[in-house]
Amino acid sequence: MRDWLALRAGATPTRTALVDARTGRATTYGALDARVEELAGRLSALGVGVDDHLGVVAGTRPAFLELVHAAARVGAVLVPLNARYTAAELRETAGRADVDALVCEADTEAAAVESFDGPVATLDDPAHGATDLAAVEPATFDVPAWDRDCAQALVATSGTTGGPKLVELTSGNLLASAAASSWRLGVLPADRWYCTLPMYHMGGLAPVYRSVLYGTAVVVGTPGSFDPERALAEMSEHDATGVSVVPTMARDLLDVDDGALADLRFVLVGGAATPDALVERANEAGVPLHPSYGMTEAASQIATARPADTAAALGTVGHPLVFTEVTVTDGEGTVLPPGEPGEIVVSGSTVSPGYYGDEDATDEAFGPHGFHTGDAGYRDTEGRLWVLNRLDDRIVTGGENVDPGEVAGVLRDHPDVEEAFVLGLPDDRYGQRVAALVVGADDTAALESFARERLAGFKLPRTWRVVDALPRTASGTVDRAAARDLFGDT
Repeated sequence: MRDWLALRAGATPTRTALVDARTGRATTYGALDARVEELAGRLSALGVGVDDHLGVVAGTRPAFLELVHAAARVGAVLVPLNARYTAAELRETAGRADVDALVCEADTEAAAVESFDGPVATLDDPAHGATDLAAVEPATFDVPAWDRDCAQALVATSGTTGGPKLVELTSGNLLASAAASSWRLGVLPADRWYCTLPMYHMGGLAPVYRSVLYGTAVVVGTPGSFDPERALAEMSEHDATGVSVVPTMARDLLDVDDGALADLRFVLVGGAATPDALVERANEAGVPLHPSYGMTEAASQIATARPADTAAALGTVGHPLVFTEVTVTDGEGTVLPPGEPGEIVVSGSTVSPGYYGDEDATDEAFGPHGFHTGDAGYRDTEGRLWVLNRLDDRIVTGGENVDPGEVAGVLRDHPDVEEAFVLGLPDDRYGQRVAALVVGADDTAALESFARERLAGFKLPRTWRVVDALPRTASGTVDRAAARDLFGDT
């Protein structure tokens, strides 16, 4: 069966499964199992059953966690949808995902009702015509059969280049990812994973699946925009031992930290490249920062560095996790030796079988060595992985190739620069010119002088923009289209 919660509740019914940081309420696995059983009955009454697609458009909250397990209990495929979608975006994505029923919340109900023709139920008091899920009379349902190839979730990519694709993740993918992560981060009986990232992305969804397999607890942070002071207080109050964040959140936490982060077992950072300065700052403060490299297509983590790894080799994302094989290939598909950069390709039991309803995209993304990530990087002689940039970010200016990751890395080394992002802009004379967005430094002349001492002239940014923050998608990756728009027609 793919109902992992039922197995866990049978094994450890009195162990804490969930803590709601907003109310302080703790729920045992036995109590959670009973709540999910009732919720599964309500989903069944809405017509959701084996192999149906259940869309959930909501923010991170305990009820989302319950829906994850209730979908598995009735044998449905979970389709987490971005709570920030407009009605048009929701209609398009839910349609491509063949969603059979949709669950929303107060903030998303209007868009859900407007965009979806099938059953729409809300977790909160209805205000726009959705059904009150809590008022639905539970119905009986059949217990589904299970094997590791069963689709368990369809998760949209963050959509940094083009529209989001729907990644099919099987039960086997999620099981392998949970096991591999546990062997890198470790698991202790008293672990509590503080969850504040969106559950409609893998960064927030992965702890939900993992914790029930480990028999540990999830602490769900108070809904709303991320508040580092509140997050630190909630982690401390509810004895969290680990947290998943994106780099900007990690920096914000360090800015207000009074030593609490050093008491955690891990601070897992993903969604975007972790700046070296942030890693060094965490290491100096004794904060167990684990920079990671992952993607939805690999059910989250591909490689993760421990603090000892980054202390020895600053900039690495560590060794690949077990069950995920990483190779680096050239443009012809030849596997490259250590130290030589090329495209990162991944395979193994964590890797998705492909994109739902998009055979062409699947065929294009997969080759003889596995899934082509579109990221440039290399493995060193110790087997550690180094990620450079997106392949389609590479800049060709005046016939010279420029690695934007290299330029951004130099800019980040400046003491006033908090973040940097480098891209190519069209140029009538040179084809492209190097452009840079920077956060934290307002003297671009001094920054250019700093970079000139470290980079060849053709690599220097010719166009600069100082911004308060880099534009990012909900999962934390830099929004390339929005970044380009900041330069206007220059």
